Amino acid sequence: MGIAETSAHWLQNYNPLGNLWLSGFVALLPIILFFLCLIAFKMKGWLAALLTVILSIIIALVMYKMPFGMVIMSFIKGFLYGIWPIAWIIIAAIFLFKLSDKTGYFKILQDSVMTITPDHRIQVILVAFCLGAFLEGAIGFGAPVAIAAALLVGLGLRPLYAASLCLVGNTIPVAFGAVGIPIVAMAGLVDMPASGISAMVGRMLPPFIILLPFVMIFLMDRWKGIKETWPALLVAGISFAILQYLTTNYIGPELGDIIPSVISLVLTAVFMRFWKPKRIFRTDGKELDPNFKPERHPAGKVVLAWIPFVLLIIAVVIWSTPWFKDLFKAGGALALTNISWHMPFITGTIFSAAPITATPKVIATTYTWDIIHATGTALLIAGIISIFVLRAKPAVVGAAIADTFKEMWIPIITIGLVVSFAFITQYSGAGDTMGLALAQTGHVYTFFAPIVGWIGVFLTGSDTSSNLLFGTLQQATAIGLHVPEVFYLALNSFGGIVGKMISPQSIAVACAAVGIVGQESALFRKVVIHSVWLVVLMSIWAVVVYYVFPSMIVNIAHYVS
Repeated sequence: MGIAETSAHWLQNYNPLGNLWLSGFVALLPIILFFLCLIAFKMKGWLAALLTVILSIIIALVMYKMPFGMVIMSFIKGFLYGIWPIAWIIIAAIFLFKLSDKTGYFKILQDSVMTITPDHRIQVILVAFCLGAFLEGAIGFGAPVAIAAALLVGLGLRPLYAASLCLVGNTIPVAFGAVGIPIVAMAGLVDMPASGISAMVGRMLPPFIILLPFVMIFLMDRWKGIKETWPALLVAGISFAILQYLTTNYIGPELGDIIPSVISLVLTAVFMRFWKPKRIFRTDGKELDPNFKPERHPAGKVVLAWIPFVLLIIAVVIWSTPWFKDLFKAGGALALTNISWHMPFITGTIFSAAPITATPKVIATTYTWDIIHATGTALLIAGIISIFVLRAKPAVVGAAIADTFKEMWIPIITIGLVVSFAFITQYSGAGDTMGLALAQTGHVYTFFAPIVGWIGVFLTGSDTSSNLLFGTLQQATAIGLHVPEVFYLALNSFGGIVGKMISPQSIAVACAAVGIVGQESALFRKVVIHSVWLVVLMSIWAVVVYYVFPSMIVNIAHYVS
């Protein structure tokens, strides 16, 4: 008896209406609704997400004939995953920031950054571009935007401004986020060397790495800002581009963000010791003299001010190391702290089908509550240690906790809803329907391959999830068109990075981090146009590489051991 014939199993159907373009259009309707809710109707994020979820549920039930129990459990799993680990990261990060702020040490940290430069443009490059890339490379999952945006607000940037700049900055590093997981996960899915895919992505990115700091400064201060800061932008961008190319082509994906971000941060900070912009630019309206000297504090105080964030980085590095991860694998000393729930109706019952997989393959739907292994727990431990290091009084700690949860309850709901939408879309097969529709464009598909990745990250909020969602589709399309598989696989991750800035999950996280919950539509409108033109530019670059510079395409045979 076939899988589709048993009551316990459900086989995805990617063309339920008999016409792939029509099925793809209907599958796209929730995304169109989400765009309209935020751009045209200017709704609050939670309401836009709720309406999008409702429409995706209706489409899953009516068009895809997904059983009701499976749809509801897909929603529940998505909501749980939105709370843990995603919202948990933001809660812990905001608590750490609140603790630093309420003890008075964040003001000292702010002054220490001002000693490098009081110019908000350069601060954005150091924090949103360099530090954000390090955090993305180490942990991902929204933490880079949350932490970097909170720091920029503390440095005097307006919340909406800071959030939008961090979303734009958190694009290039996404391909190699969380110690290269997007590339490693895709490689395992399609049975290709991760080093080969890593090298191909690393060859596609350099022009956009160098471009990104200029885009960020243009958003802040237009051409005048670029004219006044271009030396520092070149130092940050070129150093990052060179180091990422070398790392991804000769080491692998795991350190593709970490090495270049650290070197870029150090080189840019050192460069600022010898070069200063002629005009000090501040978004808070403060007029500062180019010879402005920030308040200086005793070295011991400055060290204490930085310790919570140093502890954060140390915790993140520990959580990312193989030996620590092994503690949570089967048989590991801490394996019991990962509690897995086999969700009724969906565990072991939803199967992907051709052409996404050659034969029906079960889709993993088990939910794991990783109590200690979650990145948010690493941030919380850094916060707990900081309580003692900063000698925070119980009343201060209590106020930090109270403020954190007061500001986070609506974002938690919003994040839960948008991740639920992503899971319903994935489990019903709607995401694959959209990808398959675009794959019908033949050799023009080279242009659309990055856009498929862009759609995947918009839907799931994760380059890893997008690569898992569309990796086999990209591989099958490449084989059918006689294009090197590694090229289309790399383009999925390559295009996906700029989908990150407009994914509902990212928008909700950014608003929560800077305390502008309810202004999701304003933030979305601020960044969506940049996401669109960047993915179009990336698609054009993909066509240029394939037809004009084919020697750039990796020979995967060199990476097969």
